[in-house]
Amino acid sequence: MSLAEFDEIHYDHSVKRLDTPSSYLLRKARKNPNGLEELRQSVRSGTVYVGNLSFYTSEEQIYELFSKCGTIQRIVMGLDRFKFTPCGFCFVIYTKPEEALNAVKYLGDTKLDDRNISIDIDPGFEDGRQFGRGKSGGQVSDELRFEYDASRGGFAIPFSERVGNNYDFQVKPRHRRRRRHVPMSISTQPPVTVQTPLPSMSEQSGGISDQEDNYIPE
Repeated sequence: MSLAEFDEIHYDHSVKRLDTPSSYLLRKARKNPNGLEELRQSVRSGTVYVGNLSFYTSEEQIYELFSKCGTIQRIVMGLDRFKFTPCGFCFVIYTKPEEALNAVKYLGDTKLDDRNISIDIDPGFEDGRQFGRGKSGGQVSDELRFEYDASRGGFAIPFSERVGNNYDFQVKPRHRRRRRHVPMSISTQPPVTVQTPLPSMSEQSGGISDQEDNYIPE
């Protein structure tokens, strides 16, 4: 499918436009039969997706930053699907599409709470998109992260599950193999050794008795 109207046109001595869809959205649109229409809707929706947020960034901080590009109609914070706590993304809905494009142009890669946030145009918020899609309830990107990140909840994967090449690796307890008891038969019983008593001193001296010698010479 052709996305020529959204692909970058390279002119000599020109700079890259800042209000175009990200490479992620372009790859996603090429795989989707309705991808071109979704990109057109993203430009007209007035909604931006904000990612790579700290778990501790508040809605007030987001409003203060994004209100510099236009009038904000609504902010939807991304939540963990099970814990209902912030999980590092949000949707900012402006009243005009031009204001959303200004946010993409001027606030992209801005530092907020010591993190470089990512901003992208969005086709529009729908109920249910505010929850993470990962197995643990958060974002999938956090489940694929192996390093420690204090502002994103530390280690997203427990240590026992981080050992290995993939996330689905599970450490299973090792069970000892029980030894099978085989009853011993007569043929397999060890031979019985009979210990014979040692000969006495009298027997060793040739049969001389231990009685007292009463012989008197004539």
